Amino acid sequence: MEWPTRPRRRLDLAIMQTTTFSAFTILGALLLSPPEGSAEPQAAAAGATAAAVLRADQPGPVVNKNIYGHFAEHLGRGIYEGIWVGPSSPIPNTRGIRNDVVAALKELHIPVLRWPGGCFADEYHWKDGIGPREKRPSMINTHWGGVVEDNSFGTHEFMDLVDLLGTDAYIAGNIGSGSPQEMMEWVEYLTSAAQSPMANLRRQNGREQPWRIPYFGVGNEPWGCGGNMRAEYYADEFRRYNTFVKNYDRANPLARIAAGSNADDVRWTEVLMDVAGSRMQGLSLHYYTLPTGNWGKKGVATGFGEAEWFATLRRTLRMDEIVTKHAAAMDKKDPEKKIGLVVDEWGTWYDPEPGREPGFLYQQNTLRDALVAALNFHVFHRHADRVSMANIAQTVNVLQAMILTDKEKMLRTPTYWVFEMFKVHQGGTSLPVELTSPDYAFGSEKIPMVSASATRSAEGTVHLSLANTSATQAVTLSVALTGVAPKSVAGRVLTAPAIDAHNTFEAPDAVTPAPFAGAALMGGALEIALPARSVVVLALQ
Repeated sequence: MEWPTRPRRRLDLAIMQTTTFSAFTILGALLLSPPEGSAEPQAAAAGATAAAVLRADQPGPVVNKNIYGHFAEHLGRGIYEGIWVGPSSPIPNTRGIRNDVVAALKELHIPVLRWPGGCFADEYHWKDGIGPREKRPSMINTHWGGVVEDNSFGTHEFMDLVDLLGTDAYIAGNIGSGSPQEMMEWVEYLTSAAQSPMANLRRQNGREQPWRIPYFGVGNEPWGCGGNMRAEYYADEFRRYNTFVKNYDRANPLARIAAGSNADDVRWTEVLMDVAGSRMQGLSLHYYTLPTGNWGKKGVATGFGEAEWFATLRRTLRMDEIVTKHAAAMDKKDPEKKIGLVVDEWGTWYDPEPGREPGFLYQQNTLRDALVAALNFHVFHRHADRVSMANIAQTVNVLQAMILTDKEKMLRTPTYWVFEMFKVHQGGTSLPVELTSPDYAFGSEKIPMVSASATRSAEGTVHLSLANTSATQAVTLSVALTGVAPKSVAGRVLTAPAIDAHNTFEAPDAVTPAPFAGAALMGGALEIALPARSVVVLALQ
């Protein structure tokens, strides 16, 4: 679909000097020791092989940069302490926004940021978050811990964050407890340059020029915390509210995103497409990875064994099935694919960590989460003709976060590093990868051991990303190349000795990318020694 886009950033990959020796000669050195605590230990074997054909001569759709989007909700320490510390904080900040967090996030080339929720969006009244902070009314965050929200981080602060990050804003409007007038006035406040009541109120609060808001969500999870609505009721509510989401800036029209399905509820998509499809530019989808699949006992974030590792990755791969079903339902009404599928909440969700407020959804982030991120990105790439945006839940201190903070301390998680390694795919042209992978079997279940995706950048570099899901077994991958004859290959790998390896404030660099010497060009093909439990990104030039 065609949405307003920011000027494309130049994408660079810091690559190491090209290796010239055979991948096979170093395979043994790359076989890492089995992880501790495996439920069913398997001996690491050098015999696993996979084959692929990378068809650079058969380019596909462009991978929308917004697939690498983020989500920041008023939840736990996601905004407060994670992003906002206030201008008087001893933690270095710019107008109250943490400098260290902004600097780290800018390295990811974040294309779009969703705010203020989530469930919080449908109890948020935007006028409470404007004007002098000392005069803003407080509220109770009923969804997330029952804490008092003082509204010190509101519209102006969020748009300041957007400016500091150089990203686009995706704002979620309130239909659960708000009115069409309230939503209409917020859009006017944000985007109107006229001499009008809301535009003048914005000027009174210190902002002369309107902001550019490319994406506006009409509600959030109306099937649940956003109002417990039926699909037919929400479809009519979307039509009603959407009528009042005006394009005050005709040169930069808003893309209206309807609140879509929970996981595999395809009927919701069918009803929305039938009743309101002609009035939307995007339809959202939410799917979270739970190790157990049981919301009552989801599983732990650390200290797990191979059984939980395997189950998590197997359930992550359901994203492909879910996206395929919703895309097929959308195709019936929108065969030209003008409406984007927006996966604006995805990621892992574990049980609360002991000793922490359950409603804050703080969880550690391990090598397993890095594999989850890589597998999801590969799914989104495969569906680049329909998936126009995705937003991981969430950016800081909540669920599958990029960054964790503790007062003045900050660390980057393994998931952060996957986003950083994969940013080379943003805006690239997808290239088919025909992959034959061995199975990674655990008990009676099995999943593909290898996952792969490739894109070509505007500068002509082919980037190949790979994931080895096996907790214990390395694999040798032979890739035939068509339509491209690279002279060099280099890249980086993310792995660790233990499946639950993670970064802590005492050891913030325990899981970080390293130069990858396991790939070599041999006779027009690419030979790769892919370590167990690893993510690799290569640049072919």
